[in-house]
Amino acid sequence: MLTQEKKQVLLEFTGLNQLKWELNQLPAVDVGEYISALPPDRQAIAFRLLQKDKATAVFEYLPADVQEDLISSLHAAEVRQLVESMHPDDRAELFDELPARIVRKLLEQLSPAERQATAKILGYAEGTTGRVMTTEYVRLRQGLTVGEALEKIRLADDDKETIYYAYVTDDERRLVRVVSLRQLLFARPEVLVRDIASERVIKVYTETPQEEAAQLMKRYDLLACPVVDREDRLVGIVTIDDMVDVLEEEATEDIQKLAGVSGGDEAALSAPQVTIRKRLPWLLGNIGLYIGAASAIAPFQGVISVVPVLAVIMPILSNTSGNVAIQALSVTVRGLGIGEVTVADTFRILRKEILAGLGTSVALGLTLGILSLIWAHPADRWVALVAACVMMINVFVAASLGTLLPMGLKRINLDPALISGPLLTTSLDAIGFMTFLSLISVVLGMMGHTA
Repeated sequence: MLTQEKKQVLLEFTGLNQLKWELNQLPAVDVGEYISALPPDRQAIAFRLLQKDKATAVFEYLPADVQEDLISSLHAAEVRQLVESMHPDDRAELFDELPARIVRKLLEQLSPAERQATAKILGYAEGTTGRVMTTEYVRLRQGLTVGEALEKIRLADDDKETIYYAYVTDDERRLVRVVSLRQLLFARPEVLVRDIASERVIKVYTETPQEEAAQLMKRYDLLACPVVDREDRLVGIVTIDDMVDVLEEEATEDIQKLAGVSGGDEAALSAPQVTIRKRLPWLLGNIGLYIGAASAIAPFQGVISVVPVLAVIMPILSNTSGNVAIQALSVTVRGLGIGEVTVADTFRILRKEILAGLGTSVALGLTLGILSLIWAHPADRWVALVAACVMMINVFVAASLGTLLPMGLKRINLDPALISGPLLTTSLDAIGFMTFLSLISVVLGMMGHTA
């Protein structure tokens, strides 16, 4: 990891030769972090100090905006060489972020083989495994011996993204077996590959959602997974480093959507206008929701004037039920996101939340009741009983909705994270206020008070 002290040392170098030596000794990911932190006018200078192989590796670790700036700064020949030497999946990811006119220009400059590989990946829908696969993998024919297979890997597959697994196909490229490099290394040279390769092949299809493929690789501890088309023909592989990125992106998206950030892809260092565009729509929408919650309170202004302690109790009622809802919502969305639970587990989860909600509602209801007794005027202490009952009901409803709503969305094939925290908590506020103030009004009417 590039420490702050190391960054400072690199920034203090005045001689380019010394900086060049240091940068080429560091891991590519650390150099990428260093270049990303430089002012835009110095990024291209630092990048040009890298050796050819190092430059390609570093470029794949740079953020999309830095990559685009470098493409604009470098000479056409440098850009062509850089893009040509990238792995097809990393190149496709880069093209996803660039303007269409630049992508067309870069595609024209690629060799026919690289252009075809990149176009194939870009042809799959976003979010599918085909969009993140690489076409660089080790393929073996069934009739090869172990010795021939190892020789083939040495001579023809040294540029492949990973050689931990080799995939055995028939004459029509259908995937039939898989063999690990470990098995090849420890087998006798004259043994046939098909005799040591496993027929139990864990694979995904080009249309498989990326998150599903990532969960499959996580479940079976795979470093790479073959990708096949509808006819079971091998077309590529996905590697664990790409799947880690997918899981990170999905987790980030879910967290941000729960908080009401549109798109779920805002970076911490995004430009202010991006932050405004991502957050303002939800904030404006929430104002509309809060107007609804406030409208539920407005008819009861007279009730609040008769029992002033209600103004102290209501914020606690609102915040507590909202927090319970977000807790249940977060746990459910996370469980669905990592494959821990499915829609079939809805009633099991709901049962758990109901049982936990009963205990939680009693504890929180008693707490609010005691606080209401302390704060209320002696003549208004009856409010404590109403507050405790409403708190228990609202907490119970919050826990149930926090489970049922994301499960319902998942059942109709929508993203469970679409139920954002602000949306759920504001809705619960309106329900809680209406219930609480209505009951208070009824009790006041029974006591002969007019509001």
